[in-house]
Amino acid sequence: MDVYRSTVNYLLRFPIFDSWPEMKTILQRAASGAPRDWKLPVIACQAAGESPEKAIPASAALACAQLSIILVDDMLDDDPRGEYRRIGYGNASNFAIAFQAAGMDALIGSDANASIRLEALDSLNRMMLTTARGQELDIQNPADESAYWRVVENKSAPFFGCAIYLGALLGEADISAARELEKLGKLYGEMIQIHDDLNDSMAIPANSDWLQGRKPLPILFALSVDHPDRARFAELYANISVGNALAEAQEILIRCGAVSYCVDQLLRRYQAGQDLLNRIPLPNKEIVVSLMETVVAPVWKLFEEMGLSSAIPPMAAWSSDWE
Repeated sequence: MDVYRSTVNYLLRFPIFDSWPEMKTILQRAASGAPRDWKLPVIACQAAGESPEKAIPASAALACAQLSIILVDDMLDDDPRGEYRRIGYGNASNFAIAFQAAGMDALIGSDANASIRLEALDSLNRMMLTTARGQELDIQNPADESAYWRVVENKSAPFFGCAIYLGALLGEADISAARELEKLGKLYGEMIQIHDDLNDSMAIPANSDWLQGRKPLPILFALSVDHPDRARFAELYANISVGNALAEAQEILIRCGAVSYCVDQLLRRYQAGQDLLNRIPLPNKEIVVSLMETVVAPVWKLFEEMGLSSAIPPMAAWSSDWE
């Protein structure tokens, strides 16, 4: 089954996509990029022992929710690649509202029984509310570790928790197992955030986080923790486009323990996820195990490509806030 084609076809049954062709265009363009997250409900549904087709309404709901979130997030981040650059702020805002509502329609139109549909709607609505709060926290550009994790808990984790939970619900998993899978999804979301922060911080040329003065986890660590290169890193961070500043700053991220800290946080969540998964009775849990492993594997590949496998120092004696 092609998840993306099935998701688009499911949504195109709803009249709004015929009466508003631009929505269809945005949806189809997004599907052509094969977003990995649209598969999460299907994975959860299969883990519960059901066919992937049963999860398509959940994938459709999640796809619409993600499009709504991205449309808003790109405007908040002033992302040069954002859809609002092409269609304007007003249109982007209207589309965000429309996609959020379409996600609710996707769940209402499923074949699940009324109690499951109500629970799924409640989960999707709570996720969107929490994510909005997370976006508001994120634009404040967290200045310390506790603020950073508060953003992750509100902005990143709920989306992935909801994605897994919706798939488990439509897969008719036991409600207690579905709620445990929701916790696993949140851990997965935190892992994704840490991985993306690492990747963005070590990207060449400088990622927009560097250029816009944002603070993903490695950069926040290097700016906050007391280490010999802290002042120099702050100077480089403020002038990242000058000369060899990016390369030197990235070397400091490795040397000061920022990369090690992120890897440690990633692996802690991976282990917590494995422990949690071992306690959940599922007919096909291997598919979820593979999902978690895909987040860890690219980190080691990145280190190997950069020749860092033996260059990452052991975690230093950080301040208590970063232990």
